[in-house]
Amino acid sequence: MVLGLTGLVVPLTVALGSAPAYAASCTTSTGPYQKQVEKFLGRPVDGKQSTADCQAIRAFQARHGITPTIGYAGPLTWRTMSTMLAQRAAGKTPNKAGKCPTNKGRIACVDLTRQLTWIQDGAKLKYGPVPVRTGKNGTETRTGAKKIYWRSINHWSTLYHVRMPYSQFFDRGQAFHSTTKSMYNPPGSGGCVNMRPADAKAYWNLLKNGDDVYVYGRKPGT
Repeated sequence: MVLGLTGLVVPLTVALGSAPAYAASCTTSTGPYQKQVEKFLGRPVDGKQSTADCQAIRAFQARHGITPTIGYAGPLTWRTMSTMLAQRAAGKTPNKAGKCPTNKGRIACVDLTRQLTWIQDGAKLKYGPVPVRTGKNGTETRTGAKKIYWRSINHWSTLYHVRMPYSQFFDRGQAFHSTTKSMYNPPGSGGCVNMRPADAKAYWNLLKNGDDVYVYGRKPGT
């Protein structure tokens, strides 16, 4: 879900973040997604950057680790908001399109396109849907049918040297696990399906070794 990124010309100082002092300030530049971002944030939709617009956009960017955090309504900010809108639209029928198998019994579904996961028993929703943070460009979360093969509640990654609580591995080192980062923090994970702590704990309690996992779609920006 890359929304018209080609052909955009972003001011050089915005694209590169010319200096830390500048990056900490509010930009007066109107972004290519100004109206869409204003609408998402409940701002007056006039397509023109204002001080209040910039402050609202900056707060959103800071909350989700989007840099440079200068209040510019650019492609990454709007792509993040678009993903959130798609997640909201899923409601309590995330598998309405039938893309995750319903003939497997209990299964954890991962939709990379909407950055959502949920657990279902057949066609019955058991948990979720909840937002996730999946693999970035180059270390994408691999798609297809998987099974949980190893669980480690207090896992320590020797590869990334970080804690990975409630780890449930399903594909050659890729796992569901808890993180304290925003689910929308770019560019994404090293391939794992990052989850909020409460969601990762719920998955730990609902799943076991041998349970099915199905990953499909494509993460925005990859």
